[in-house]
Amino acid sequence: MIEVKVVGRGVERELEWRRGMLVKDVLRKVGFNTESAIAKVNGRVAVEDEAVNDGDRIEVIPVVSGG
Repeated sequence: MIEVKVVGRGVERELEWRRGMLVKDVLRKVGFNTESAIAKVNGRVAVEDEAVNDGDRIEVIPVVSGG
C-alpha cells in the first residue's frame, strides 16, 4: 500500500501498490495530472516517470496559477 495526501484538500487515502507504478499513475488515481500538481515522494520532489515503491508516502500539491 502507498499513502497519498492531497495538500490543501483534506484528502488522505491509501492506494494499492502494484509493480511498475509511477508517480504519474498515482496523480491520475487522485484526479490530477503532471501539469496540475507536483508530487513529493517520502519528502522529496519527484518526477512523473519515477517509480513508486510499496510503503511510500506521497504528497500531492496542486499547482495554483493565475494572473
